[in-house]
Amino acid sequence: MLIKPSTLFFCACLFISPFTQSAPLSGNAVRLNRFPVGGEGHWDLLSYDAKRHHLFISRATHVQVFDTDSGKLIGDIPDTKGVHGIAIAEDLNLGFTSNGMSNSVTVFNLSTLAVIQTLQISGVNPDVILYEPKTRHIVTFNGLSANATVIDAMSLKEIATIALPGKPELAVSDEAGNIFVNIEDKNEIAVIDSTANKVLKYFSLGSGVEPTGLALDNAHHRLFSVCANQKMVILNAQTGELIAELKIGTGPDSAAFDPELGIALSSNGDGTLTLIKETDPEHFSVLRNIATQKGARTMAYDATQHRAYLVTAAFGKTPTVSKEQLKPRPAILANSFTVLSISLQP
Repeated sequence: MLIKPSTLFFCACLFISPFTQSAPLSGNAVRLNRFPVGGEGHWDLLSYDAKRHHLFISRATHVQVFDTDSGKLIGDIPDTKGVHGIAIAEDLNLGFTSNGMSNSVTVFNLSTLAVIQTLQISGVNPDVILYEPKTRHIVTFNGLSANATVIDAMSLKEIATIALPGKPELAVSDEAGNIFVNIEDKNEIAVIDSTANKVLKYFSLGSGVEPTGLALDNAHHRLFSVCANQKMVILNAQTGELIAELKIGTGPDSAAFDPELGIALSSNGDGTLTLIKETDPEHFSVLRNIATQKGARTMAYDATQHRAYLVTAAFGKTPTVSKEQLKPRPAILANSFTVLSISLQP
């Protein structure tokens, strides 16, 4: 039996901080907190350091470090040209950025935020970056060379290249040596053995098109892939069996799963956060769509505090399409860049 949205309750939860502007969401169930942080550059992926409560925000040429307790920017990692993502290796006290325009990885200290080293890699346009804790491998998924670069996180040396059948997007590890990665232009998930550094198999995403964000319910072996055609596709992570397809918002980019609440999340560029309830491993339903803000399509999730972090900004007019700019982006209005947080409680 599927749980109706009305059967799950959330309590209002907001930061008591002079830097926070809070606005109620529909139904008085949750509150959205806004932290204006400003700064230059577009943005891509987010990553959260749960130990230090630091949110890492990629900003094209640098990475902003935002303290979620104080609501303040507390650091910056410079010279990360074309940065897409940030990987956290908590057991090594190291962070890693994927610098797409320089084909490099910046290594930094999680405690001090000091840059330790910049590694040139063989992959072209490293996009998503992931730490696999069992093997202690850093893996960059390279958009233009359609492969994955494997770095030994202990020696900081590149040790392998894994060929992929198309453009990789977001990835997730089961922390036991298996990595799952969306292949955007093939509408499938590649399953990688991080010990052997090879692809084991591929899972079809059913009717899902152009998958981006990916999350995992590790206890029940369920993958949640969010796709451009407004679908979250749920697969059995062991067999690839299609479990469910549910409607989400437009323009999704990130996904997350909260094991305690049994909720999968999709952050969508149309200004919604879709919540999917896992009644049991075979039954899923759309719980609700929370209004966020247009453009808030990338997300980091703190499962301990049941809190989603998203970022966006206010925009000006979109320039006219030209030979120089086939896909022009609207200008970001000055000082409008904002961190959003949404707290979910049982």
